[in-house]
Amino acid sequence: MSGTGASQATYLSELFGLDGRVAVVTGAADGLGKVIAIALARAGAHVVTADMDEAGLAGTDKQIADLGAAHLAVPCDVGSEKQVQALFQAVDEKFGQVDILINNAGVLVTLAAPQDYPLAAWNRTMQVNVTGAFLCARLAGRRMIARGNGGSIVNLSSIGGLTALAGGSLSYDVSKSAVAQLTRELAVEWARYGIRVNALAPCHFRTRGWSSAADDPAQQQTIQTIVHGIPLGRMGEPEEIIGPMLFLLSPAASMVSGIVLPVDGGNLAMNATAGGVMAGNYNYDSDQ
Repeated sequence: MSGTGASQATYLSELFGLDGRVAVVTGAADGLGKVIAIALARAGAHVVTADMDEAGLAGTDKQIADLGAAHLAVPCDVGSEKQVQALFQAVDEKFGQVDILINNAGVLVTLAAPQDYPLAAWNRTMQVNVTGAFLCARLAGRRMIARGNGGSIVNLSSIGGLTALAGGSLSYDVSKSAVAQLTRELAVEWARYGIRVNALAPCHFRTRGWSSAADDPAQQQTIQTIVHGIPLGRMGEPEEIIGPMLFLLSPAASMVSGIVLPVDGGNLAMNATAGGVMAGNYNYDSDQ
């Protein structure tokens, strides 16, 4: 029995483990990026974290170091080509390779009606969320191609990139739609090199900002509206991003590329008119 258990554990480790792979995670100072970076370290990867928030970045890096994983933290604004180049130069010097890229860094600069949306906010959102993802993917892809061992890239899109959320989040939603298309384009372009490119599209997760809103009595109407659109009846917990992420990165997903995987509690599956059903309103009379 013990032998069987050991062999099963080895099988699962080979299927889902990331031992010795060098992973770059952007936006790793907090939120989903931090959770993902720590999870990759637990899965055996060497983890490079990047973020503009240097204090938060140091905290994430320490937690990875405490796990005994090889690690590197690099302050970086992914919207800056110069800083992205410095990030990957630091990775070259420390590890000499890149096997995994998680394009998680993103901003939501402001909420405003489309007719009043500030151009500066639009430009900054696109600079970080779209150009930043492209810059990181371009440099990671060059290294993966040159090394000849393939690789895996996962971009963070959003349900807002697949359907219209409205509510003033115009530039964010448009940017996440662009990230989804970037994913598909790169997946096709780089398949010949054994590089798989996928994306996750989360709904609202209880990261720091949304967790604070959920605990704020003044925000309860907003939270109820959000939860009403999620069939599972709640926002996601940050740790719930780990399983889908590890799957897409792992050998278990060796034939998966070019997908945008919703992690949304059923949000995208539900038609807007399903609200009554979700509330348990089954009152309907018919002679048929």
